[in-house]
Amino acid sequence: MKRDPFADLNAAQRAAATFGEAGGGAPWSSGPLLVIAGAGTGKTTTLAHRVAHLCLNGVSPDRILLLTFTRLAAREMVQRAGRTVAAALGARADGRPGGMPGSLEWAGTFHAIGARLLRHYHENLGLDAAFSVLDRGDSADIMDYERQALGFHRSRVRFPQKAACLDIYSRTVNAQCELERTLAESFPHFAEWHDELKALFAAYVERKFTLQALDYDDLLLYWMYLVEDERIAADLGSHFDHILVDEYQDTNRLQAEIIRRIRPDGAGLTVVGDDAQSIYAFRAAEIENILDFPDHYPGAQVIKLEDNYRSTQPILDCSNALMHEAERAYPKALRAARGNGHRPQLVTVEDEQEEALYLCDAILDRREQGVRLWHQAVLFRNSRHTMRLELELGRRDIPYVKYGGLKYLESAHVKDVLAVLNWAENPRNDLVGFRVLQLLDGIGPATARKACDHLLANDGDFAALHTLSGVPAGAAEPWRATSTLLQTLREAPWPGQLEIVLDWYQPHLERRYDHTFPRLGDLEQLLQLANDYASRRAFLTELTLDPPSGSGDLAGEPHIDEDFLVLSTVHSAKGQEWDTVYVQHFSDGTFPNEFAAGDSNKLEEERRLAYVALTRAKNRLVLVNPFKYFVPQQQRFGDRHVYGTKSRFLTDPVLATLDQVHWSSRPDARPAWDPGVRVDLKQRARALWR
Repeated sequence: MKRDPFADLNAAQRAAATFGEAGGGAPWSSGPLLVIAGAGTGKTTTLAHRVAHLCLNGVSPDRILLLTFTRLAAREMVQRAGRTVAAALGARADGRPGGMPGSLEWAGTFHAIGARLLRHYHENLGLDAAFSVLDRGDSADIMDYERQALGFHRSRVRFPQKAACLDIYSRTVNAQCELERTLAESFPHFAEWHDELKALFAAYVERKFTLQALDYDDLLLYWMYLVEDERIAADLGSHFDHILVDEYQDTNRLQAEIIRRIRPDGAGLTVVGDDAQSIYAFRAAEIENILDFPDHYPGAQVIKLEDNYRSTQPILDCSNALMHEAERAYPKALRAARGNGHRPQLVTVEDEQEEALYLCDAILDRREQGVRLWHQAVLFRNSRHTMRLELELGRRDIPYVKYGGLKYLESAHVKDVLAVLNWAENPRNDLVGFRVLQLLDGIGPATARKACDHLLANDGDFAALHTLSGVPAGAAEPWRATSTLLQTLREAPWPGQLEIVLDWYQPHLERRYDHTFPRLGDLEQLLQLANDYASRRAFLTELTLDPPSGSGDLAGEPHIDEDFLVLSTVHSAKGQEWDTVYVQHFSDGTFPNEFAAGDSNKLEEERRLAYVALTRAKNRLVLVNPFKYFVPQQQRFGDRHVYGTKSRFLTDPVLATLDQVHWSSRPDARPAWDPGVRVDLKQRARALWR
C-alpha cells in the first residue's frame, strides 16, 4: 500500500526535500538550495528525503552525487532514502516491497569520491591506476624520512617533529594559502623555519610521486587540479544531475572550490549545514563557505530548519541565548518539539577534586533515577581535565569509555597486516614493503632497502625477490614464504586474500608481540570487515579514508555491568546526543580557550564549540565551573593554582536561562547565600572616577 513518504516531515523539512520543479517531462530540476539545519532539527532525515524525492521524480540514482564527511553518514542517508522510496512505491506485482529504482553509486565522503575520480582520470594526471592511499601515520613516516634525509633532525635549534610538519603541510594545502601565512596565523613558533619547511615539503611531494602514493590532502588537491581544466570539469559535472553536500559548514576552501568548478551555476546543487556548528577551523574548515553561499550562487534559496526534536525548551533557550550574541550568523531560534523540561544548571565547585566528586555523585544519582550510564556523557575541552575524574570513577567502580586515544589503524599488528595487502596492491610503495620485510626474523633495514630497490628495478615483479642475493641464511625460509605470499596475492580472489595473509602473519605476531589474544581478536574483526568489500583496492582505500576510531568500534560494547559512562571531547561529541550532559571546566581559558583571546574569529568559533556542547543534551544539561584549578606547567614549582574566571559567554541573557548552584562535598566549608542578592559592582567602581 502506497503512502505519502513525506507525511512525517514538518513544513520546512518538506519544503527543502521537495524544492524545485519538474519541467516538460524531464526529471526534477532546481537551482541552488541552502538548508540551514539547527542542532537536532532532522538534517539527515531532510537530506535523505530529498534524495528519495529526486529518485521518485525521474532522477536516476546513479546521477546523484552525495558528499558527506563520514562513510557512516553516507550509508545512513542511502538506507533512509531507500526506505522512503520503498514506502512511496508500495508493493510490487510479486507482493514484495518496492525499493530504490537503481543504485546510489556516488554516495560517500569527499575523500572517497575523490580517490574514485582520480583513478578514473588517472591518465590525465599521469598517475598509476593502482596508486596507494596513505594513512596519516604513513604520511608522517615519509615526512620524517625526508626530514632526516635533509639533515633537519640535527638542527641545534628545535625543528618541528614529523607530526607538526605534516600539520603545517596539510593546513597550507587545505586552506590554499601561502606557507608564510600558515606559519604566521597557526604556527608562529616555527616561522623561522619557512625556507627549510618549503624544501622539506617539496621533497615530501617528490617522494610520494616516486611511491605512487597519495595522502589525504592529495585526494582533494589533485581533484581540484582536475577540475581546474574546464573540459574535465564539464565532463565530470555532466555525469550528475544533482549534487548534495552534507555538513557544508565543515568544508574547506578546496572542497568548496571543487563544487563551484563542477557546478558553477548551482543547478541541482543542495547543501545542508549549520553555521552555528562550524568548529573545525583547525582543519582548515571555512565558515565563510556557508555564510557566503548566497553570494557565490546568486538567487540561491535559503530554508531554515528550526524545530528541534532532541532537546527540551529550557536547554534550547540557553543555546539560543548563546548564539544570539554571535557576530555573524544566520539568525534562528530553535523550538523544542518535545516541550518544556528542567532548566540547565551552572554548578560552581571549589576545585578540580570537588568537580570530580560532584560529577560522580550526580552521575550515580541520575542512574538511580533510571538514566543508564551510557545515556550520560561528560564533555571536556582537554584530556587533562579528566584526570581526577577518571581516578574517582575508578575508585567508585563506575565503568566508562573515553573517546580519544589510539586509533584502530594505528595499532602495530593491524598496520603490519595492511602493509602486506598494500604492498601487493602497489609494489612501488616501498614504505610498506620496508615494513613487511622487517617483520621477518633476521632481516634488517639494509636488506629490506636492498630488496625494495631490487623489486623496483624488476618492474614490481615479486618473483624477483627469489633471486635477491645476500639474504641471511637463517631467514631464507621465511623469505621464500613471503615472496610466494606476495605472488599469490597478486592473483588470488578477494576477500580470501586476507585469510592467506593472517595465516602467514600469525607466527610473526606471536614472535614480535605480547598479549597476542586481543590482537588476534582485532585481526578477526578486520577479516569480518573485509567481507563487506568487493575488491582489495576498495577495502584498502575505504578503510584508510574512513577508519574506525578504535578497536572498540569493531569489538562491540563493554560488558562491565552492561553499562558505561561516556567521556568525550566536545569535537568528538558533534553529531551525538545523550539524556544528560555535563560540561567540565566551563570557565574562561577553556570556554573560550585561552589561545583565542584577542582574535575575534577564534572567539566566535569558541562560541560555536560551546553551542555544540550545550545542544548534545536531551533532558538535563549541567555546566560545571571550578573556582580554582591547577596549571600543569606551574606544578613543578610547587602547589600552584589559578582562580577560574566566569566564561565570557555567560552573559546576563545566558545566565538568565540557568539555575546557579554552589556544590561542596563539605557542607560547612562555605556558608549558604542568596544568589539573588546582588551588589552593583560596576556602578560602585565607576563612581570612584566620576
